[in-house]
Amino acid sequence: MSVPFVPFFNYNTCSNYRSKRKMGWPIGKASELSGVGIETIRYYEREGITPQPDRTAGGRRDYDSGTVAKLRFVKRCRELGFSIAAIKTLLKLSHSDDATCEEAGKIGQQNRVLVREKIADLKRMERALDELVASCRKGRTDCPMLQKLFAD
Repeated sequence: MSVPFVPFFNYNTCSNYRSKRKMGWPIGKASELSGVGIETIRYYEREGITPQPDRTAGGRRDYDSGTVAKLRFVKRCRELGFSIAAIKTLLKLSHSDDATCEEAGKIGQQNRVLVREKIADLKRMERALDELVASCRKGRTDCPMLQKLFAD
């Protein structure tokens, strides 16, 4: 009967080992740490939002803590509705000595205007749905809502 080898510590999570070897994480771990899906991480790399990661000897992507932090930043920006172009600009500003808070604030203000427009659109959609749903009655076979949705 053989006893399986069980290491005393995990090489992938031991910070001492990681810093000495300058190892990063594979894409799955970067995804888990950042909360960004694997395909989305690849998309961000293709679009130049995050840098192409180094590769291990085996050809796997190797993500460092800086890239994981950028992924978190991008995720937060996307959750707030920022466009890819705005996120690229914000990332540049965050790494520029010439960057000012005023420039970032202008981008935030522009995004806030867009969010308010979306909220107004959603409220119009809600009112329209309220009217359509109100026209539905139990037992009707000629549904006015369906008729209006099919109308020219």
